[in-house]
Amino acid sequence: MNTSGKLDDYFHALDTKGQSIELPVRFTFPFYYEPHPLAIIAAEELEEHLKSQKEWEHNFGLDATKEGLVIGKMFGVLVVKNESGELGYLAAFSGKLAEKNHHRGFVPPIYDILSVEGFYKKEEAVLNVINAKIDKLEKEESYLAAITSLQKEKDNTIRKLAEQKEIMRSAKKERKEKRIIGKDQLSAEDFSALKKKLSQESINHSYYYKDLQKYCEEKIASAKRELDKYQSVITAYKEERKKKSGILQARLFDQYHFLNAEGTSKSLVHIFQETIPNIPPAGAGECAAPKLLQYAYTHNMQPIAMAEFWWGQSPKSQIRKHGQFYPACRSKCEPILGHMLIGLSVDENPMLSNPALGKKITIVYDDKDLVVINKPAEFLSVPGKNIKDSVYSRVQDLYPDATGPLIVHRLDQSTSGLMLLAKNKSVHKALQKQFQDRTVKKKYVAILDGIPEEKQGTIELPLRVDLDNRPRQLVCYEHGKPSKTQWKTVKIKNEKTKVYFYPITGRTHQLRVHAAHPQGINIPIVGDDLYGTRAERLLLHAKQLEFTHPSTGEKMIVKVKEDF
Repeated sequence: MNTSGKLDDYFHALDTKGQSIELPVRFTFPFYYEPHPLAIIAAEELEEHLKSQKEWEHNFGLDATKEGLVIGKMFGVLVVKNESGELGYLAAFSGKLAEKNHHRGFVPPIYDILSVEGFYKKEEAVLNVINAKIDKLEKEESYLAAITSLQKEKDNTIRKLAEQKEIMRSAKKERKEKRIIGKDQLSAEDFSALKKKLSQESINHSYYYKDLQKYCEEKIASAKRELDKYQSVITAYKEERKKKSGILQARLFDQYHFLNAEGTSKSLVHIFQETIPNIPPAGAGECAAPKLLQYAYTHNMQPIAMAEFWWGQSPKSQIRKHGQFYPACRSKCEPILGHMLIGLSVDENPMLSNPALGKKITIVYDDKDLVVINKPAEFLSVPGKNIKDSVYSRVQDLYPDATGPLIVHRLDQSTSGLMLLAKNKSVHKALQKQFQDRTVKKKYVAILDGIPEEKQGTIELPLRVDLDNRPRQLVCYEHGKPSKTQWKTVKIKNEKTKVYFYPITGRTHQLRVHAAHPQGINIPIVGDDLYGTRAERLLLHAKQLEFTHPSTGEKMIVKVKEDF
């Protein structure tokens, strides 16, 4: 990789090592692809550069002796033809690298927010001053004392009013007893006087309680007024910050304009107008793919193929394997690339084709109430957004008279194996309750793409959908839902490991994430195109189901052998 710094040196001649490699017929579909051999060669050259370069330092987490924050990074290569018809490639990184946006050999950002001469850094400095003022005010002893004072008055109010209510309850009980005794022992005249006296006591207690309540409210109001002296200033600063930040963000978005192969330019705001929400997310336009295409278009280069790979340690929440290829992100890049690819002949989106064509589901067990089927791999459980063919639609065709919702639980599209379906609503409800109560026992078999350090174990990780890259899941201790899996090794052969999974919960992609994540087994399942490396198929199979038949009460154990 040539890094002498000249403009032409963003274009790197591609050394095909004497191989005769045909150019692709169509450009890479960036959200689901097998890297073209030319893109693989370009990526390998870039990887060698990352290993050997000495011009900058960035802690990717690959060297235990390095200090500082560990940040893995997505890199991209775009194979192109330049104006002279020469074949080469461009390189880019997502976001910033080693705290900079510019490095020799990598295409520049579409807008450099780190430029000290640019408006962004100047306005950011203004925001930092406001942040510092807010931070200083929020740490002042008098402000903290005012917060404590207000809370103290609120606590005192609760305590005093509770104590007075208890006094009033006791007094009310005593008055009741005095009335009962007085009615039996006093004359009518004395009893009347007693009732009048007790009634006045009740009124006095009520007045006292109201006065106490008013007194406490005044103390709270006084403490709140004292606190408001500080909070009004802090709130004013926060409102100023919000206003300035919004203006800065809008001005920043206006700096990003993207070309496509037809030469049409669109602003970032225009591109995201048709999305939900219709505003660009933070960091949109800073990923590798838009940078690469923008540079190619502005320098009259013809895009041939593209690939992106992860370099470094995986983030704690996501699953990223060092040196592995990944698709472009969806939340930021899908709208942008949707525009930028117009005018190019692009590979078809494989997610729009029906993976179930030519495949059949097999009936494993069948009676008047329920059916258990063996679902092939790459077969939807329920209809998708673009594809209706699924287990649900096939079983509806098989049992047109069934009144039930049918689907009790789901399997991932890529997972094969047993699925349980109900033929009527009462059976569906009863079976779902068994799943909810976790009395259904499930056994999966999988082949891991390596050898685990342990022979068995239990994995517990909170999972939620990756909003930037649906349907991927990530680990999130703040918003994730609990997931639990027990597993054990069955056999090791040819550097692969056969394991049994016993999921306790049933989260989306649970077993795939638990296998691949560093806090799980840290070895992906063979063929996992989301969390590992793509192969002919995902080697994950739902092998056994144990449940109680809702109608007969019989314990059901249904098995089907894997075909791998």
